[in-house]
Amino acid sequence: MDNKKLEEIKEKAFEIRCLTINEISSFGSGHIGGAMSISDLLALLYFDVMNVDPKDPKKEDRDRLVVSKGHAGPAVYSTLALKGYFPKEMLSTLNQGGTNLPSHCDMLKTPGIDFTAGSLGQGFSAAMGIAAGNRVKGVDAWTYTIIGDGESQEGQIWEAAEFAGAQKLDRVIAFEDLNGQQLDGYTKDIIPEEAEAVAQRWRSFGWSAEVVDGHDIEALKKAIESAKSVKGLPHMIVMKTQKSHGYIPGEGIKSNHSMPIKKEDAEAAIKALKEREGR
Repeated sequence: MDNKKLEEIKEKAFEIRCLTINEISSFGSGHIGGAMSISDLLALLYFDVMNVDPKDPKKEDRDRLVVSKGHAGPAVYSTLALKGYFPKEMLSTLNQGGTNLPSHCDMLKTPGIDFTAGSLGQGFSAAMGIAAGNRVKGVDAWTYTIIGDGESQEGQIWEAAEFAGAQKLDRVIAFEDLNGQQLDGYTKDIIPEEAEAVAQRWRSFGWSAEVVDGHDIEALKKAIESAKSVKGLPHMIVMKTQKSHGYIPGEGIKSNHSMPIKKEDAEAAIKALKEREGR
């Protein structure tokens, strides 16, 4: 990736974070932690990697993204609005009566959402089904999916992982958001595993796997390119991230899965983020 493109993606990630903070403040609270930790990845996927068209969101040969950790919906919505799927003004309706932007991703309501998620583990299974279906139909497309590290404690994740490995679904790239936290605590208190141990578990299910810094856009791009060069295996990229990354008041605290955010909180947080990034 050349420097111009890298800076463009970094700018998109920053915009996604700012839009997401303001979006959640429109409702007054929301899933800020897991939304912010995948903002760099979303910027890279939608503005560099994925074959998608906002003017034709259901085109048959599009790449699909299933965000199985559906509570990260606010960041997905910000990305879709920035990409042009719908007006940015719609973000202010998040989770309110009559909205098309519910708390969790819903394919029946939001343009650009490829599968309804929220019950953890189910989106990942659906992504494997989408990939298998595309192969049967001869659709030349990639399936991308994002799971959480807390979500990976769900048995359904590993049923789908075993299926994908056995079927050698090699046009699948999955990302595990390894931010070390789940709904009400730390993943280490439930299943203590280091990043490489997580990657090794995926390999044991017949996947290729590597560990990267999930906030390093260049590293993410290289990992995706490396995954695409491996034939005959599905691919897992384990991303070491920080929950709430970019919403500074939520960084490093236990209670950052969902937080109250008022308008004045959003303004102060965006100002602090700009200062930290030298903007």
